[in-house]
Amino acid sequence: MSYAYLFKYIIIGDTGVGKSCLLLQFTDKRFQPVHDLTIGVEFGARMITIENKPIKLQIWDTAGQESFRSITRSYYRGAAGALLVYDITRRETFNHLASWLEEARQHANANMTVMLIGNKCDLAHRRAVSTEEGEQFAREHGLIFMEASAKTAQNVEEAFLSTASKIYKRIQDGVIDISNESYGIKIGHVSQASTYGGRDGTASQHGGCCS
Repeated sequence: MSYAYLFKYIIIGDTGVGKSCLLLQFTDKRFQPVHDLTIGVEFGARMITIENKPIKLQIWDTAGQESFRSITRSYYRGAAGALLVYDITRRETFNHLASWLEEARQHANANMTVMLIGNKCDLAHRRAVSTEEGEQFAREHGLIFMEASAKTAQNVEEAFLSTASKIYKRIQDGVIDISNESYGIKIGHVSQASTYGGRDGTASQHGGCCS
């Protein structure tokens, strides 16, 4: 499958916030409620279309445990986008966002696009973090923000696509130097035979979302 651009994403956040489930829902359109912890890093890919251009998203799902943090850090390098995820029912996962963001900005390129996701909005009756708090954190740190549910698929597609649209706009505006690989973008070749918007890969065998 040919593509105009390849964007590399990384998914970060505490253990158990639903990172692997978000990836699986986006790449495979399915939810896996029972799963093991992500060990190290897992991978998924999917083709999308932005302004009639086929774009391949290469998504690295990282482990949230402190013991894997050194592995995770190496994946910040060369990431065009990051999905920073917390669980709206667990305040401590929201409280840890600042340290995740600091680490991301320390190890990634300055132009990495960051999307903040408040996951598990299907569990609104157990909410511990308000939507307004998520919006305020995103505003203060210059992030895009969405609440989503990996279980019901609410806003999952939109989160990945909004991040890609922002990256694409930055390319068009000349903010991102696509010849520099550290920006996490590769230029591909598009053949006329390409089927736009098709899926070009699935997530690796996932233990599931409590990564």
